[in-house]
Amino acid sequence: MTSVPERSRIRLTGISSRAYEHPADRSALVALRKLTGFDTVLKQLSGLFPERALRLHVLAGSVKVSERQFPHIQEMVRDACYILDMDTVPEVYVVQTPLVNASAIGFKQPFIVIHTSLVNLCDPEELRAVVGHEVGHILSGHAVYRTMMFILIALAARIAWMPIGYFGLRAIIWGLEEWFRKSELSCDRAGLLAGQDIDASRRVLMKLAGGSWLQEMNAEAFREQAREYDAVPDLRDSLLKLLQLQGNTHPFAVVRFAELDHWYTSGAYQRILNGDYPRRDSDRGASVSEEIREAARAYQESWNRSADPLIGMLRGAAETVARAGGGLFDRFNNRNPPPDDQA
Repeated sequence: MTSVPERSRIRLTGISSRAYEHPADRSALVALRKLTGFDTVLKQLSGLFPERALRLHVLAGSVKVSERQFPHIQEMVRDACYILDMDTVPEVYVVQTPLVNASAIGFKQPFIVIHTSLVNLCDPEELRAVVGHEVGHILSGHAVYRTMMFILIALAARIAWMPIGYFGLRAIIWGLEEWFRKSELSCDRAGLLAGQDIDASRRVLMKLAGGSWLQEMNAEAFREQAREYDAVPDLRDSLLKLLQLQGNTHPFAVVRFAELDHWYTSGAYQRILNGDYPRRDSDRGASVSEEIREAARAYQESWNRSADPLIGMLRGAAETVARAGGGLFDRFNNRNPPPDDQA
């Protein structure tokens, strides 16, 4: 597979998805991959999900991207796979809808669906970041776990009349939604790595909030807006922010903007371009307990940057949770060592 982008980009040979994943996302993925029997659970869930039917549905009601249909998107997908060194180029479909969105779904052969409203909203470099975002979801394996979450949400709706079962399942979904939101932050980074244009990635997030009126928006003003959202003056506002997250699978646009901006300015992005990143061939040796601790450290660092009054009351808790979570998984893993051939 070869690609010649319009401007020079650095190919990230053998890059592991751990390079760009948010620590909270990464720790969950590493843990899930190492849990004995989890593959069996996924297979059982995949039987409940009519993947063939969904693919047939999009094949019948949308446009399959190729060299002859939306060829510029096809080239962007191939380019993103080339930059992120992913051998398999996923199928992509463009569907007519006013809802601004894109998604990567499926178990065995994940594919990408892009809404026409998003294609219309973005210029070529912005769309390249969007495509890279979705390719990042597939490289991370998010498509599988996100599809699993959709199945659980549908199941929760069916058993809503059973309070005990519903609330237990709802608690799992809340946890999955928090992971889902962190996976979006991960793939905003993947989109930046694929496009290697920070201004385009910033513009996408601004347009998700304000639409196509980019001439009426300003990046620094949007950054200040993110700081205003973070530094609410009242504890009641902090609680309202938490409540507003329930049922949301995506962080709010100003939060995504601020998180991506921080990741870029911290030097993490440039270190990856310089070749300083984990490779896929080291994924099997990833430590779950260390990833859990790293996730807690990331929350701690994020909380230290935050001016939110509620977060100010909770500073220091992340390290305690990290030690407890890492130690618990260490004990569990020592009692239930996975087979030598299990990732």
